[in-house]
Amino acid sequence: MDRKLLQNLTDQLEITPLVLCYYQQALTHSSYAHEHNLGSNAHNERLEFLGDAVLELAISESLYLRFPDFPEGKLTRFRAGLVCEESLTMLANQLYLGACLRLGKGEAASGGRQRPSLLADAFEALLGAVYLDLGFDAVRKVVEKQFAPLLESLANGCLRHDYKTLMQEHSQAAFGTTPDYRIVSEQGPDHSKIFVAQLILHGKVLGEGSGRSKKEAEQEAACQAYVSLMNAE
Repeated sequence: MDRKLLQNLTDQLEITPLVLCYYQQALTHSSYAHEHNLGSNAHNERLEFLGDAVLELAISESLYLRFPDFPEGKLTRFRAGLVCEESLTMLANQLYLGACLRLGKGEAASGGRQRPSLLADAFEALLGAVYLDLGFDAVRKVVEKQFAPLLESLANGCLRHDYKTLMQEHSQAAFGTTPDYRIVSEQGPDHSKIFVAQLILHGKVLGEGSGRSKKEAEQEAACQAYVSLMNAE
């Protein structure tokens, strides 16, 4: 894969890789491995399996320490809300993982770079690569940084936001205007379309998201824009 893309990705994660092949494998979809005869285990599914486990442990530890008075049942519900396809897709989009993925031609042509399930799987595989390369402490730091806005939402008493409404309120108060949304692509067959939306404010793209409907894609774009603005403040 493009070394510059990989460098940009590891810079965003604030890590210094030691074994690059782990990260290349984490970003290799089974369709690419099969198309290029790389072998049955050259794709990211095993790393996804590992990453799922270390992510759950890192989130569990974070919740346990952040909320010392919460019972097990509430912590379990919080963890389920954090470690879900919606959250992982949002984080993958913020890292521009779609552009980094190695996909087979058919998967790429059908919108694979924006497919939520594929992006969520790649995010978990990436954490698996970090674990194998740098250990659990590195995973913990990556998870704390990437999940910080979501964990803050929990601390404030909520997790799921209507990000379109939040963006409208914030942009009206901060900039005196409201954002526009633009559907920039529709990929895949009619029964399984993937839509990509952009949030535009003052002529600048502040967020981009994908989803199985236009509404879902716009919410994803609003979420990315809102989180970016909050992190910048």
